[in-house]
Amino acid sequence: MDMMQTETFAHLPTVEAPVVYLAHMPEKPHSYTFPQPPGMPMSNIVTETHTVGIHDMRPIARDLSLDREGFELIHSPTTQQNFYDEEELRRVCYPETERAAMAATGAKRVVIFDHTIRKRQWNGEDRMPGVPRQPVARIHGDYTETSGPQRVRDIMGDEAEELLKHRFAIVNLWRPITGPLYDAPLALIHAATVAPHDWVTHDLIYRDRVGEIFALTYNPLHMWFYAPAMRTDEALLLKCFDSERDGRARFMPHTSFEDPNAPADKLPRESIELRMLVFF
Repeated sequence: MDMMQTETFAHLPTVEAPVVYLAHMPEKPHSYTFPQPPGMPMSNIVTETHTVGIHDMRPIARDLSLDREGFELIHSPTTQQNFYDEEELRRVCYPETERAAMAATGAKRVVIFDHTIRKRQWNGEDRMPGVPRQPVARIHGDYTETSGPQRVRDIMGDEAEELLKHRFAIVNLWRPITGPLYDAPLALIHAATVAPHDWVTHDLIYRDRVGEIFALTYNPLHMWFYAPAMRTDEALLLKCFDSERDGRARFMPHTSFEDPNAPADKLPRESIELRMLVFF
């Protein structure tokens, strides 16, 4: 990261807030995605909390790049009426999202392969029966060197091996369903401030397979950003994986956090993230 960019960030409005990192562990972290028998822990993860400065990205939003910072804030109005209507999502929201991703990346092809709606339930725990998906309050990256290409194989079938000969990326579009959003906004780390040794692979154990994501250990050089009070006509694009190894952002860590400037009567977060394969 160049000195001019660092000086620009230093003048941005900033909040101080705790975020949850992975502590250094002797064994590989793992988590189950389904309920375990009584007395069996859902995860072996050991965490540590650090208070960090999180910069307001809005003053520099026009200059953000998926290939440099690993994220962008975009104007993204939607005609979607009911985000809980699966048929409408695929008919309306999916094509809108594909067009937004193609415009931002210059990709030749975009394939949305799933989405997740998160609806905050106070004191609710993610992935528990009867509880909507909850904001993730631990720093993570969605894909690793192994699980990024595997996702192409899982989704693209007979086309996969040919597609894997060329550059591809996995990009998420994240937007509030209700706004302005004050509860559990996303905090994002500038990809260029993450050192290779900060990443730790983390197994996600499903009933029928084992997936892999990244956890992150603390580094005081990490530079954090967020978009306060996001509106429903705004969205964040997140670079979760890139196969290109030419120095551009390849992975981008993120987490939800509690904004100390949020009003006491804030509405619980409702958001949707759409995940897509982006082919060049």
